[in-house]
Amino acid sequence: MNLTENIPTYISIIFAITTLLTVYFFYLATKKSKAFLILILSWLLLQSWLGLANFYQQTYTIPPKFLLLILPPIALIIGLFTTKKGNLFLDQLLIQKLHLLHVIRIPVELVLYGLYIHKMVPQLMTFEGRNFDILSGISAPILYYFGYKKKQIHPKVILIWNIIGLALLINIVVNAVLSAPFPFQKFAFNQPNIAVLYFPFNLLPSCVVPLVLLSHLASIRQILIENKIKS
Repeated sequence: MNLTENIPTYISIIFAITTLLTVYFFYLATKKSKAFLILILSWLLLQSWLGLANFYQQTYTIPPKFLLLILPPIALIIGLFTTKKGNLFLDQLLIQKLHLLHVIRIPVELVLYGLYIHKMVPQLMTFEGRNFDILSGISAPILYYFGYKKKQIHPKVILIWNIIGLALLINIVVNAVLSAPFPFQKFAFNQPNIAVLYFPFNLLPSCVVPLVLLSHLASIRQILIENKIKS
C-alpha cells in the first residue's frame, strides 16, 4: 500500500512546484548553465523513477538504499569545493539569485506541516517542533531587497545570516535523518519520518536540501573571498 494515497493531491503538487522553483532559482544563479540543467534534470528523473518504483521503502538493506538519495549530492558538493573547476563554478554563481532561492523554504515548511497532519513526518520536523527553518525563508526576501537591491545591509550581516541559515538547515536535516525508520533511528518512533521514502517527497533530501545547502556554502565562500580582497 502506498501511504501517499492518503495525502491530499495539493500537498504533492505544491511540493513538486517548490522543487522545480528551487531548480529554477539555482539555474538562474548559474547564469543559465545548460550543463547544470542537464545534470539536475537527469538526477530528478532518476530519483523520481526510484521513488515511483518504491525503491526506498526497503529501509533495512545493507548498504541502506537511502544513501543513494544523499551521497551523490554530497560527493558533488565536496568536489566543487576541492577542485579548480569546481571553485571556478562556485565563484561564477550569482550570489543574489542564490540568496533569493531560500524563499522556497517557506512552502517546504508548509508542506512538512501538511505531511505531519497526515502522519507522514513527526511533529519535531515542523515549525511546531524543532524546525525553525521557515525563519530563513521569511527573512530571505527582506535581506535580498535591502542587501542587494538597496545595498543598505553590510555583507557581514548577510554572511552571518547565511551561517545561521546553514545551522538551521543542518539542525532539521539531522533531526529528519534520525527520525527516519532506519536502524540508527533515535527520535519519533511513534511517528517516524516516512515521507522521504515516497515520491515526490524523496526529492527533498536528494535535490531541494542539497541545492539549499550549496547556496549557503557558495554564498559564504564568495562573501569571505570578497571581504579578504577588500581588506
